[in-house]
Amino acid sequence: MKKIQILGMGCPKCKKLAECAEQAAKELGIEYELEKVTKIADIMRFGVMVTPALVVDGKVKVAGKVPTIEELKEMIK
Repeated sequence: MKKIQILGMGCPKCKKLAECAEQAAKELGIEYELEKVTKIADIMRFGVMVTPALVVDGKVKVAGKVPTIEELKEMIK
């Protein structure tokens, strides 16, 4: 099972990234757990300075933008 984490305080871009990441994971047909990380201290532990950010299985894949569904599929699989 993939662990997908969305790092962000809940801004519109953070919500959009969460929706898109979930859609990408569903389209890939994989089992996943989606977690929203909203505390500044927790976000900083990943070394991320710009949100939203996507973390897959503990690795930061993108920060500061919302990729397309196709780009997200590549990052998640």
